[in-house]
Amino acid sequence: MKKELDSLMQEYEMDALLVTGAGDHNSAMVYFTGGAHLTQADLIKPRGQTAVLFHGSMERDEAAKTGLNTRSYLDYPVKDFIKEADGEPSLAMAFRYRKMLRDTGITSGRIALYGKIDLGKGYGFFSKLQEIMPEITLIGYQENDLLLRAMLTKDDMELERIRKMGEITTKVVGMTADFLSNLESKDDFLVDSTGAPVTIGAVRRRINLWLAENGAENPEGTIFAMGRDAGFPHSSGNDLDFLRLGQPIVFDIFPCEEGGGYYYDMTRTWCLGYAPDSVLKVYEEVKMVYDQIVSELRTGARFSNYQQRTCELFEALGHPSVMSDPKTEVGYTHSIGHGVGLNIHERPSSGLNSNEADILAPGSVITIEPGLYYPDQGIGIRLENTLAVEEKNFRVLADYPMDLVIPVRYQR
Repeated sequence: MKKELDSLMQEYEMDALLVTGAGDHNSAMVYFTGGAHLTQADLIKPRGQTAVLFHGSMERDEAAKTGLNTRSYLDYPVKDFIKEADGEPSLAMAFRYRKMLRDTGITSGRIALYGKIDLGKGYGFFSKLQEIMPEITLIGYQENDLLLRAMLTKDDMELERIRKMGEITTKVVGMTADFLSNLESKDDFLVDSTGAPVTIGAVRRRINLWLAENGAENPEGTIFAMGRDAGFPHSSGNDLDFLRLGQPIVFDIFPCEEGGGYYYDMTRTWCLGYAPDSVLKVYEEVKMVYDQIVSELRTGARFSNYQQRTCELFEALGHPSVMSDPKTEVGYTHSIGHGVGLNIHERPSSGLNSNEADILAPGSVITIEPGLYYPDQGIGIRLENTLAVEEKNFRVLADYPMDLVIPVRYQR
């Protein structure tokens, strides 16, 4: 949580954080500002002090809404720094950052960099900043990220925002199921009122529309993959494919709040009209593993323990898994879950990059998502919910039925 940030900065021996970029779709900036609409901003958080938000003058009201200490870029006019840098843009920006750092009390030490900006421009002025301020060290994390450690647990406000996203997500999933159920079938295809086959793309466009109408965005896209495509875990599906009866559809939907805020993540697998016995058997095995893993979850345990347990359960059923064959592309091929928050994938991690810090701590939000994949058989099955970790319980934040078959109308 944010209240742990200073102690984590102490643990990581970090003197300040510097976050740059827009206020939308920029998880590090949203974490501090709450989602203020800022075209471009810089935030400096010295250890043990309140963060300072630097902003454009036209967005001073948006900046003020964050409750942070704010300073206008008008106090740091680029033209003055361009003159000081003899016209070199990267050096001018480095001079500007140096002044902003000094004005927040940072003249030396280790500074962690976050945010979203153009890579070339960022490299240009941050490398110059390092040159003109050799007494600081700029840090860019790859793994074991300081900020993601803070994000691992959520406060009540964050949990409520994720829960509300779950309400929107399940509502849209229900609307999708209703839409499909009200179509008619003809020659093993679903058709519209004109008799034309309905495509995956037509369904996907409706999903995006319904999300937007309910105040959500879909920046990562939606997986709506049928048949052989469902057998590839992250195949998004072919928009030109016609919806066929009896073929498994992996429907993985992971929208976020409008403006790039908190995410929700869930997956259902559907067959339209009926499910073949081969699909039903695999579905029942995935559902059994989901139920078993959820029943065994314990607060404080390492998340990776449940990845191993999932592999054991699937292998006992005769399926290959990444435990016995890390290169397998059939059977169980991924991890059991991940954290969810301002990023669709956060800590805690259950996979290969997990460590001792990836525990199921109270306040964390995780997915549980077992799946089995056999593309050559036209089978892919995944079931997923997002759960809040509580002191003694694991609570699905927005539940929805896991029925396999979506009934459809048959033409007479």
